[in-house]
Amino acid sequence: MTTPTRIARRHPDDLIIGLVSVSDRAATGVYQDQGLPALREWLGTALVSPWQAVDRLIPDEPARISETLIELVDIRGCDLVLTTGGTGPARRDVTPEATLAVGTKEMPGFGEQMRQISLRFVPTAILSRQVAVIRETPSHAALIVNLPGQPKSIRETLEGLKGDDGTVIAPGIFAAIPYCIDLIGGPYAETRPEIIDAFRPKSARRTPQS
Repeated sequence: MTTPTRIARRHPDDLIIGLVSVSDRAATGVYQDQGLPALREWLGTALVSPWQAVDRLIPDEPARISETLIELVDIRGCDLVLTTGGTGPARRDVTPEATLAVGTKEMPGFGEQMRQISLRFVPTAILSRQVAVIRETPSHAALIVNLPGQPKSIRETLEGLKGDDGTVIAPGIFAAIPYCIDLIGGPYAETRPEIIDAFRPKSARRTPQS
């Protein structure tokens, strides 16, 4: 077996993203995973700056989830890890616990905002237990965010909700992710404002090149 190595950036602003789908049935081939394709499609639409992604499809096993997150951050060098699935109240839904186990800082605002967005559609959004953490090593740090399992919910929580006139009704969580990555020493990620307008304080914005 080949030992995983650190992913090389092709550009200083290259964002390295780990994508993890947590599902017993998809991992064993009972049905086709939809989470990873949905994440790749959305990122391809939303990001302007360069990015690379590495995928993992794994079962709902706490140790396996934690090991995968550690591998993606510590060994592969991901700046951002997005997980999908395993965040409900069922006994096999253990993604939040496995994520908290590897984090060095909890970032509760992400889970709070995701539930606020989902509550606009279904009252059962209060059963969702998504969390987000920072994982820090001596030389690297990454943001890890749990997302819902359904492609529609993934898009809504990342992108937020807009009215017919384009007015933002509920900001998507990805609006805060590029600046968070700045603060932990990662690359400068830029988005397409018509999809998701990444927010940065004026002092943190790059001056446009002439």
